Amino acid sequence: MEMTHPFDDAVALTSIEPGVYLGRTSAPYNNMVGPFGGVTAATLVRAVESHPDRHGDPLSITINFAGPIAEGEFQISTRAVRTNRSNQHWYLEVSQNGEIATTATAVFGHRRDTWDDDEATPPDVPAPSELEQSGFPDFIAWARNYEMRFAAGALVEEEAADSTISLWVRDTPSRALDFAALTSMGDIFYPRVFQRRGKYVPAGTITLTIHFFATTEDVAAQADSYVLAHAHARRFHRGYFDQTAELWSSDEKLLATSHQLVYYKD
Repeated sequence: MEMTHPFDDAVALTSIEPGVYLGRTSAPYNNMVGPFGGVTAATLVRAVESHPDRHGDPLSITINFAGPIAEGEFQISTRAVRTNRSNQHWYLEVSQNGEIATTATAVFGHRRDTWDDDEATPPDVPAPSELEQSGFPDFIAWARNYEMRFAAGALVEEEAADSTISLWVRDTPSRALDFAALTSMGDIFYPRVFQRRGKYVPAGTITLTIHFFATTEDVAAQADSYVLAHAHARRFHRGYFDQTAELWSSDEKLLATSHQLVYYKD
């Protein structure tokens, strides 16, 4: 019997009626409280990808984590609210026992040949082969599913002057990149307040938006190579901070950006 990758197990869905899917939390992708937000976001992308009325590939998704997802089964309801010539707008809900845990909006669409230009540039960091492999403490289960090589911002118990983090990351065991996996990597960073304060404090993402620039061809070309992930916060204020991130391919193409609002207590 052929074994599936743990990530594919984590985002697996069963259609139970048109537009409604049944999923289940995956212990290997648990966070300190509930499932890793990245894999929840990836499961929502997979839900739209699985819908027979879906047009094109993901352009953007916003996930609002309204409450914790408990261990066990959950339902995802999906609804295309409008389909235009080039893009399609979706509304999604994750529920357990009749209570909403997560809501999301997503935009999928077809890309056209147009004038292109890149204003962003990747951070100047050493190659993955020049950096040692490290990661997060063992009690953060989901992190064990990723190979991480930090150029800046490795998790240490020392206060830092800024919140900048740069690391090369890829799935382990090795797995070719797809849009769901790219979505999950948009949340690969530990809370920026940990880095600034040099200690663990209660924190959690409230809302996460990912904008996708990668085409199907970009994702296929990336295969199982390292993705360069780079992020920083801009302000920590009265229990909330932001995070802006970029995900770059191994050949320096901007694959996606992500933006978060995170609560914290200190």
